[in-house]
Amino acid sequence: MSTLFELPAELNIYAVQAIHAALLDWVSTQTAKAGDTLEVCARDVAEVDGAGLQLLASLTNGNQSWHLVDASPVFVEACRTLGLTHWLDRGHLKGGIAGEGA
Repeated sequence: MSTLFELPAELNIYAVQAIHAALLDWVSTQTAKAGDTLEVCARDVAEVDGAGLQLLASLTNGNQSWHLVDASPVFVEACRTLGLTHWLDRGHLKGGIAGEGA
């Protein structure tokens, strides 16, 4: 089973370079393990912009599938605004949306 990649509170253009480096390292480590589906947690994201979502979209270009484990309301709204609602579908979102009842 893979470990989660926890996105930071700020998933924006100012932080994306550091997040990118950490994400690449994590993906390489997970890929070397067993080829499981990558799990990304967006529960703590309080600020997000197009650059942050573009970074996550780049995971789609890899050879491994990925899904969200949890998502903050701010992250959910950004996905809806930019047309990335398929990331929030039950089939892709494992877990739930932070702040919503079960």
